[in-house]
Amino acid sequence: MKLAVLFPGVGYHVDKPLLYYAKDLAAVLGYELAEAKYGELPDGIRGDREKMRAAFEAALDGAVKSLGKVEWGSFDELLFISKSIGTAVAAETAHRLGLKTRNIYYTPVGETFLFPLQEGIAFHGTADAWVTTQAVREGCAGCGITLFVTKGANHSMETEDTLENIRILGGIMERTAAYIRGEAAQAADGRKHESGGNA
Repeated sequence: MKLAVLFPGVGYHVDKPLLYYAKDLAAVLGYELAEAKYGELPDGIRGDREKMRAAFEAALDGAVKSLGKVEWGSFDELLFISKSIGTAVAAETAHRLGLKTRNIYYTPVGETFLFPLQEGIAFHGTADAWVTTQAVREGCAGCGITLFVTKGANHSMETEDTLENIRILGGIMERTAAYIRGEAAQAADGRKHESGGNA
């Protein structure tokens, strides 16, 4: 059996595009689904280290509690799909519970790279106001994580052009599906794969 666990961002819940379609892909590809729930988190955390830390601790506590009934040992494969602060929460949840996971990291924040990250792929936009592209590149390179960079995309992997956003989302989901299926050739070395509309 296979399980995919979703770790939302702050205000980016599982019904927003990246997580909604990733969740759907995982289900179609035979994964059972679970969602980490955080409860109430502080507002205005971007750029405020104390608030970010408080939000992380609250999210981590909520995630571990909400996933407390999962029988981890009954699954042959664990896939963690995470967004923003959820990328850090996913990493630390796996570490605390001693789990081996495959990972899809959507728009990791700078703090994500302070935690023990396991293998996976990551997506980042160069207009992300939460973290610099250089920091994400260096963080992913240091952890051996394949990174896909989209020029001009923000923290939601979107631009001001709606049709372009649909193309970006399509490219991200193609690479997400390839990774979930284990098709390494299609999800290979994202550090060399920067583009405008194809994620």
